[in-house]
Amino acid sequence: MSVDMSPATSFDQLKRIESSKLFQGAVIAIIILSALTIGAKTYELPAFVERSLRVLDTAITVFFLAEILFRFVACPNKKRFFMDGWNVFDTIVVIGSLIPLDNSEAVLLGRLLRVFRVLRLVSVVPELRFLINSLLKAIPRMGYIALLMFIIFYIYAAMGSMFFAKVDEYLWGDVAISMLTLFRIATFEDWTDVMYDTLEVYPLSWLYYLTFIFLTAFVFLNMMIGAILEVMSEEQNAKEAKQAHDERDEIARQLRAVQEQLQELSRQVGEKRD
Repeated sequence: MSVDMSPATSFDQLKRIESSKLFQGAVIAIIILSALTIGAKTYELPAFVERSLRVLDTAITVFFLAEILFRFVACPNKKRFFMDGWNVFDTIVVIGSLIPLDNSEAVLLGRLLRVFRVLRLVSVVPELRFLINSLLKAIPRMGYIALLMFIIFYIYAAMGSMFFAKVDEYLWGDVAISMLTLFRIATFEDWTDVMYDTLEVYPLSWLYYLTFIFLTAFVFLNMMIGAILEVMSEEQNAKEAKQAHDERDEIARQLRAVQEQLQELSRQVGEKRD
């Protein structure tokens, strides 16, 4: 009795291992452990603890290297593996983690890339990856909102500099300083103190502040949130459509396999009759 171990079957088995909850849970646990070791190194620790952390860091690096190699082998199309931005990011971080920390010229880069290993949690957890992808795709739409916000900031900064410079040169001296002051107001950082200073000279200046806060804190902020939610909704619909398409393809593949088995059984029965 021969066992069919075709390349497609081997890739399917590796893919099932990669997508299993046990494998994903192990990767997440190691990433969290890596984050804890990075945080622990920021404290003053006994010498034996530091040595233990260095050994643990080496073991984590080896694990990540083995994990990325396993995922590469499990991918049927090797070129497609590097077409995924998350795979490229993981590969760069893992390769960068191989930089020895005892090399004084590369110690900063090595430590920085070890810190970025925590971000691998985003690439491993599908929900986090979905949020980041949606945020990146929303950036072009958010860019136009940000441009419009900059125009409003500039107009209000010019007005503030013209009217309020004599009240407080430090806050309204020129357009650039005025824009920083407006950013402070938009984030509600002691903005009432700024308003009360100008109210003493311009009693109606409250209209200036209230209209600016209404535009920035309510209108533009909600526009930003709306743009992100719209992209997330589109991504969710596309994801559901892809899952439905994959399920149809899987059902069709299973049906073809059943038909081939039935044809093979029919052929074997015909041969026995002959």
